[in-house]
Amino acid sequence: MVIVGAGFGGLFAARFLRHAPVEVTLVDRTNHHLFQPLLYQVATGILSAGQIAPPTRDVLKSQKNTTVELAEVTGIDVAARQVAVVRPDGRPLTLPYDSLIVGAGAGQSYFGHDEFAEFAPGMKTLDDALAQRERIFGAFEMAELEEDADRRQAWLTFVVVGGGPTGVEISGQIAELSRRALTDNFRRFDPAAEVKVLLFEGGKEILATFGDRLSEKGTKALQKTGVEVHTGSIVAGVDADGVDVKGPDGTVTRYPAKTKIWAAGVSASPLAKILADGSGAECDRAGRIKVKPDCSLAGHPEVFAVGDMMNLNDLPGVAEVAMQTGIHAARTIRRRLNGEEPQPFKYRDLGSMAAVSRRRAIVSFHGVRVSGFLGWLMWLFVHLAFMTGFKNRFKTLISWSLSFLGRGRTERALTRHVG
Repeated sequence: MVIVGAGFGGLFAARFLRHAPVEVTLVDRTNHHLFQPLLYQVATGILSAGQIAPPTRDVLKSQKNTTVELAEVTGIDVAARQVAVVRPDGRPLTLPYDSLIVGAGAGQSYFGHDEFAEFAPGMKTLDDALAQRERIFGAFEMAELEEDADRRQAWLTFVVVGGGPTGVEISGQIAELSRRALTDNFRRFDPAAEVKVLLFEGGKEILATFGDRLSEKGTKALQKTGVEVHTGSIVAGVDADGVDVKGPDGTVTRYPAKTKIWAAGVSASPLAKILADGSGAECDRAGRIKVKPDCSLAGHPEVFAVGDMMNLNDLPGVAEVAMQTGIHAARTIRRRLNGEEPQPFKYRDLGSMAAVSRRRAIVSFHGVRVSGFLGWLMWLFVHLAFMTGFKNRFKTLISWSLSFLGRGRTERALTRHVG
């Protein structure tokens, strides 16, 4: 069998099959499994890339029935049961399969304005997070070099678009940077007094999926950290020097800002459309392929789509869904090998959480609403539990101690020119 993608869905499917009588080939265009919920901590200097991106081969090294193939998928022929890939050196390869699990994830969506991507990049990959780190810390360096007050302020203004968990978490951490980690680092400006972090959300509230009460608590916590929260505000234009934002009253306001981060909207991997075109399945408006109750494709019970690229009962695009659907697809394959009938997928909601700032988080779990320090402790425990490998958990705990209990941000090195 072939698994496409080493994300939560693909990796958990592969690990579930470690004792199954099958030969597994896991193919991904990167050599690592990415713990995507913590990308923003790489971008803001808390964690290193290796702490959230362990090598896939190392994670699966004890699984003798599994081969990891570093390659990019270019096509899927569901009729011939073949996956076409290209290796990094340009050599093509065809991978035949009896069963196929595709967990290719999702990318950023700009709602029809792809031209915004040049000036307001998103954060879906490790490369994205490292590039954002260069831009964020580079902005402080450029501000230190700037003589003109207005241009310096533009470098010290950070715009985050999107009030979901990712947007809230990264805006809160940028504010923490300026008010804690970078104090006394610069001579020509005071980060705590001069840095502005602007969060724009098109809806009426941030963190809308958490409910009104937690959304309000999250807003107050962000504002206490120093983030300006603008709801009912839609970004209408983005360029190198700032953003144009349409407010609740319809007025368009210009905000000079050199650093913009897009955290609004997702679009399924292009592989979802390739699968849909080849199998006759449909895709929704976000590009996600519609699947049957057992996560397989209609007319092709041997093909499964899992995680962010699938549409099943409008489940959210979160890590828990990817993990559970990946395991379910793998379990279905094992059931078939044993002559048993497949079962429909049942999602076990493990709740939602977001770290608003240092020592503050909000948690929603089966009607239980928790915020503040207790929510933050729960957030710490859950994220440590889902990380891959003891060494990564241990190193992450040390980094969190330095950043959250102290003021340190150890990952601040710049390797590219900013300006």
